[in-house]
Amino acid sequence: MSHTLKYLIKCITLAVCLSTTVVHAQVLKDSTSLNLINNGIENIYNFQFADAGDILNKLRNYCPGHPINSLLSGILVYWENYPLLPASSFSSVFENNLHQCIELCEKKTSKENEAEYLLINLCARSMLLLYYSDNDLTSEVFPLTLSTYQYLRKSFNFTDVYPDFFFFTGLYNYYREAYPEAYPVYKTMAFLFPKGSKNKGLKELETAAKKSIFLKADSYSFLAGIFIYFENNYNSAFVFNASLHSLSPDNIQYQAIYIKNLLLLKEYDKAEEMMRDVSSKSGNVLFQAQLAIFNGILQEKKYHDYVKALDYYNNGVRDIAVFGHYANDFASYGYYGLSRISEINGDKRGKKIYHKKALELSDFKKINFEE
Repeated sequence: MSHTLKYLIKCITLAVCLSTTVVHAQVLKDSTSLNLINNGIENIYNFQFADAGDILNKLRNYCPGHPINSLLSGILVYWENYPLLPASSFSSVFENNLHQCIELCEKKTSKENEAEYLLINLCARSMLLLYYSDNDLTSEVFPLTLSTYQYLRKSFNFTDVYPDFFFFTGLYNYYREAYPEAYPVYKTMAFLFPKGSKNKGLKELETAAKKSIFLKADSYSFLAGIFIYFENNYNSAFVFNASLHSLSPDNIQYQAIYIKNLLLLKEYDKAEEMMRDVSSKSGNVLFQAQLAIFNGILQEKKYHDYVKALDYYNNGVRDIAVFGHYANDFASYGYYGLSRISEINGDKRGKKIYHKKALELSDFKKINFEE
């Protein structure tokens, strides 16, 4: 499965993730359970896992047997073991939680609970799809995508319920037009779906970012991604990345994207300052490998110390390799750097080999730090 297709799957699946609290239904009519859900999600996203676990225990006691418990447990496992890989012993725990959630949701046919259980079902399916697509588990992605589509279509019936739903319509409207423009091979497939509007989609996502209670982070995250990868407008992307970072300052995935945005803007001093601040706060191997590649960019672009840059790039691509497909884009930044330094050192063969490797791994080839 191509990297670009996996990215599109992420855009679709994350659109329904963590949105269970936006429809007024039984659990969500109760202020106590609603506050527990909100606080639990906030702590999970900000990597405050012990606090999140305590809140989830309270929620289980307060509404036993509800599928929201299985969903949040799965999301906690996912982020606590970020990045979650198939080889991890926690991957089966994650999958079991979400399959249990789906099973509970689909046993409930009450009209009263339809909206709530529909969205919880979609959330569980979305988290599974995200996990499968991140790890290139194609044989799992397509069957689940096909069975999920009917539920996703139903969700559009609730777009007038809450501003958070502008997140869904915004993603559809933007990517329905932007994706086939960027990758013409998908134009034929796009004709099977109603037309969208990039401008409308962006406005809807901005509305979701400003007015949502539960989907602010997701809205800011996708807006930043759109402006980096599809619009190549790094200044606009940074506005959204800054808001995202302020919402979840301890989320290492958001930290990495924030630093990358600073480097794309050539704000080397600010990037270096943040890297010094966060480097000792997380022992996450993926994050440390990303920081090594970022340090390679700093040494190459800011200090012109190509010996140190070479060392950082080599260490980064070596350490990030264990994450396979999950980290391909970041690995490509390291290989682009190695190719540039090979050219500086007069190594034409090395330049060609590393550049080819970077192109193979890179999903968005304009994001290469060449300039």
